[in-house]
Amino acid sequence: MSISGAEVLALSLHAQGIEFIFGIVGIPVIEVATACQQQQIHFISMRNEQAASYAASAVGYLTDSPGVCLCVSGPGLVHSLAGMANAQANGWPLIVVGGAANTTQEGCGAFQESPQVQWAAPYCKLSIRPSSIHTIPSCIERAVRISTYGRPGVVYIDLPGDMINTELSQAPNIPVHCPPPPLSTAPSSLILDCYKEIYSSHNPLVVIGKGCVLARASSEVREFINQTQLPFLPTPMGKGVLEDTHPCCVGAARSLALSSCDTIVLLGARLNWQLHFGLPPRFNSKVRVIQIDICPEELHSNVPATVAINGHIRGVVPQLTEVFRKNNFEYSKNSKWWRDLMVKCEKNRVISEELLSDRSIPMNFYCAMDTLSKYLPKDSMIVSEGASTMDIGRTMLPTHYPGHRLDAGTYGTMGVGLGFAIAIASIKKFGGNKYDYLNIGPVVCVEGDSAFGFSGMEIDTAARYQLPIVCLIFNNSGISFGVNMDTWEQCIANGPPSLTIPPVALKPGTRYDMIAPAFGCEGFNVRTPEDLEHVLNHCFSDYPAKKRPVLVNIEINPQSQRKPQEHFWLTRSKI
Repeated sequence: MSISGAEVLALSLHAQGIEFIFGIVGIPVIEVATACQQQQIHFISMRNEQAASYAASAVGYLTDSPGVCLCVSGPGLVHSLAGMANAQANGWPLIVVGGAANTTQEGCGAFQESPQVQWAAPYCKLSIRPSSIHTIPSCIERAVRISTYGRPGVVYIDLPGDMINTELSQAPNIPVHCPPPPLSTAPSSLILDCYKEIYSSHNPLVVIGKGCVLARASSEVREFINQTQLPFLPTPMGKGVLEDTHPCCVGAARSLALSSCDTIVLLGARLNWQLHFGLPPRFNSKVRVIQIDICPEELHSNVPATVAINGHIRGVVPQLTEVFRKNNFEYSKNSKWWRDLMVKCEKNRVISEELLSDRSIPMNFYCAMDTLSKYLPKDSMIVSEGASTMDIGRTMLPTHYPGHRLDAGTYGTMGVGLGFAIAIASIKKFGGNKYDYLNIGPVVCVEGDSAFGFSGMEIDTAARYQLPIVCLIFNNSGISFGVNMDTWEQCIANGPPSLTIPPVALKPGTRYDMIAPAFGCEGFNVRTPEDLEHVLNHCFSDYPAKKRPVLVNIEINPQSQRKPQEHFWLTRSKI
């Protein structure tokens, strides 16, 4: 019995434990999607390859197996590059399989002919084309191994149409599932150096990043913090490795914690723009850095590390915990550093309370977020994007479990929201009990109106696959901020809209909720806190029984802003 290249690919993916593929079919990859379904690999047909690549990368982040994005040649791959770049920047495993022009037509101006291996290379750890149908299985095994070993990342596999459709008389040898990544540890001398640095520190701080989620190291990090009682600060996607309510969490005093610590311990976090490169004014110029990273090239980036450890977090952190336990070390909650941090936390709480108490209509972000926080089930998976929506939501919406908050990430990519949410809902719906360890509850996509616009048609995808995503659009009619209807009409009256409408403004009064009925879904428009409470109660009261997404348009005051910040976004100070 003969077997096609598409079937060989599907067998190879199945052998390597691939369970989810997201993409858009067309020439020459239609047969690939069908063959994968025959191997019991779930295929989710998206509306844009960007969203498909975002979804596949989220699967890689949350599970122990990379997701796959399937795209057509030329423009299909170009659209997928956005998700590839995002995954590579985040360090998430992702495999992209792209169809290509027939090898016999190369150089002849074939349909969508493009130098795809070269195009993909800057966004990958590996970009390859199998030399023949016989080498497809080994390429897939290599792709899984390369994408997950070391710092995870992206692999692109280019498949010409004639290779997909060629038939063999029998299947080639299919490699067994590659072993899991090695769990590297640290020399005992470096572990002791870490202990000495922290022991001598007056103002220590642990920063917990999303690398701890990727390493599945939540329990190890929890044991370390509970043993040492060191204050910790989670990065946006590091939230939930330990719950926000943990007594050692100082997220509410972020600016003070970063600027005044004298020793910082980086666990799954990097001193990139999100941590202001470890440089003044956000950091003490003499801060000592203890850095643990799976990628040796990342060590000493921007600020030379006092102690640099190349190792797996799940391997190294237990070593640290053990040496602190042997020495009976526990950082004192009576220290001046802890008192200063608690005073700052309380000060920021009071400022936030003032914003929460403002019940004027349209609502500000804080009022709406506070209302949402009271109705969110504890096990909610929160996907958040947008400028103010994402930033304010990071502080207002609690996270209790690892991996339960996904956002624009290291690359700052907007448009990821619905792709991420579809991936999470697909894992929950189609993955079975295998993924119970993720504690996936309601999938809640918290979007700014601008961010929603990037991938809004993926509501159709969620509806087709009966994914009960609760999509909440915080609509302030703009990018960061917008204008009200009176100002909008004045702009239109004063000249050509291209000259008078502020570049940040979107059309006020847009009813995004009205998209939902087109796909047989529920849509709600919300103006008041009371309206929002009623809708949220409806969304979550019988969530397990829902089989369709819900789209909620929340009207936000166009001029609503974050509370005053000590430093501007990124690294610029007010002075």
